Amino acid sequence: MLIKYIRFIAFFALAFIATQGAYAQTDTLKITFKEAEKAFLDKNLDLLASKYNVDASKALVQQAKLWDNPVLSTDQNITDVNKKFFDHSHGTGQVFVQISQIIKTAGKRGKQIQIANDGVQIQQAQFNDLLRNLHYNLLLDFSQVANLLDQRKVYQTEITSATNMVNAIEKSYQAGNNSLKDVIRLKALNFGLQNDLVEIDRQINDLQSELKTLLAANETQFIAPQITFNNTDTTLNAATLAEQAKSFRGDYLANRYLLDQNVHSLALQKAMAVPDVNVGGSFDQHSSYANNYVGLQISLPLPIFNRNQGNIKNAKLLVQSQQFAVQSNEAQLKNDVYSAVNQYKLSQQLLSTNETDFYNKYDQLYKSMQKSFQQKQVGLQEFIDFFDSYRETKLKILQQQLNLQKAIADLNFAVGTTVVNPL
Repeated sequence: MLIKYIRFIAFFALAFIATQGAYAQTDTLKITFKEAEKAFLDKNLDLLASKYNVDASKALVQQAKLWDNPVLSTDQNITDVNKKFFDHSHGTGQVFVQISQIIKTAGKRGKQIQIANDGVQIQQAQFNDLLRNLHYNLLLDFSQVANLLDQRKVYQTEITSATNMVNAIEKSYQAGNNSLKDVIRLKALNFGLQNDLVEIDRQINDLQSELKTLLAANETQFIAPQITFNNTDTTLNAATLAEQAKSFRGDYLANRYLLDQNVHSLALQKAMAVPDVNVGGSFDQHSSYANNYVGLQISLPLPIFNRNQGNIKNAKLLVQSQQFAVQSNEAQLKNDVYSAVNQYKLSQQLLSTNETDFYNKYDQLYKSMQKSFQQKQVGLQEFIDFFDSYRETKLKILQQQLNLQKAIADLNFAVGTTVVNPL
């Protein structure tokens, strides 16, 4: 059973080495967040597609500005008593020609243009909200990949140390100075570290796919985010930021513009109750009381039965519904900002300068403990305990750094603009 276990560990180690080779052969793209942000804005396909929606809505404004076309109609005899087709010579035959133009009243045309302009604002706000969401995803993926790569370094460092210890203790075991239990324990420790590293590589692979999609990068590239960690003290006023968010948040602005559009739609529906006037002129060659009759025509429907009551009521209810939607969105906006500000402050507190100094000293202590174990000044159990403690502490440090990056992303996402620059 023990031999099977050792073989299994050896097989896993070979698979781990193959994984390392695959990473080494990948074309690596080292990139800062500013560079990634620029590539995202220039190349992201979802953003490029959404821009066309804005341009399409602008075309509807142009359409709303156009006047209705005049209507031309005619009526004339096909044959006469002499069986001649379309014979109107010498003043014979019948010709009737009419041209008319509808004239919209109550400012309907101007109201339709305003509704179309509201549509442009809604599309632009929705585009900005898409940009806000994709930018948020970009920062999270960028930060998580950088964090996982740092975790990978921690595991690689410990795996290197554990491998060296396994080799040394196997020689000592063969010389009769150590027990088989010590050998198996160190190999099991090394196996666990390699297993965790494979899981990290799996997570990196998933995030790489998302990053490449956001940046429209080459599928063969490996994106290596470059982050310089620097915890700067930033003073934030939640109330001020909440007010600023009303001017930047695309989701809130889209709801506001939709409310404006519903209000303008209500005004249009009320105007639709006012009849439009149809003005035209006509020429009649023979069928009127006088030959070559020229007449003026004016017509309009009488608003007796249909005064557009249903559409007006519908528009009023849509306005009331959207007013509540805006109020709900505003409450959510304020809660998002206040929560993000508090979370950012908590993340800052966990990464003070004194704690950073402690982390650096902890790295020095790791090297010292490793040397002490090699010189047999520290026992195996004590070293393994410190080995585990070191890894857990380093991972907690990295997790706190990731939490700060996420807090920055959440804050910028809540306000709708860059309040704190990403690290």
